[in-house]
Amino acid sequence: MRYRLAVVAGTSADVVRHAGGWLCDRTMAGWEVTVVLADTRGAEAVEILGASVLDLDTSLAAAVHDPWPHALAVAADLVATDARVRAGLLDCLDHGRAEVVLWGDTVPASLDARLDTVQHRISMAARTFKDCALAAAGLPEVDGGASERFRCGELLVTGAWGTTDLAAL
Repeated sequence: MRYRLAVVAGTSADVVRHAGGWLCDRTMAGWEVTVVLADTRGAEAVEILGASVLDLDTSLAAAVHDPWPHALAVAADLVATDARVRAGLLDCLDHGRAEVVLWGDTVPASLDARLDTVQHRISMAARTFKDCALAAAGLPEVDGGASERFRCGELLVTGAWGTTDLAAL
């Protein structure tokens, strides 16, 4: 059974820009990565990273949400604007259902104290895939960089050596 990461965001460009390297590294480590988007146009950019793409409204309307992911990554602006996403994220934080990761500058104040700042150092292979995904998303001018920063709840998922791929700052 593989680890599962669910990513929830508005657009594929947002996912690739802020979390593309991390998603690609998790995919290469054997994780099953599913990206759930409010707008699925341009999904091929996320697919370059090895992730599957689903529609947000269709996914949330489904009666069954199994299997539950080990980790959940969410665009902070979607948490602020979509009550369904916010409720799911709070449920994960409150009950330890999954490792919770957010990206973006608009983390709701009610969550700020519950989250630590962490980073993921992107592998060279993932940087290459992220650069291709950025170009596919129409963002070729964006520098992928060597790391990505997130806000994270308790780190529940560990890698093969007993450590997480997210490091506190």
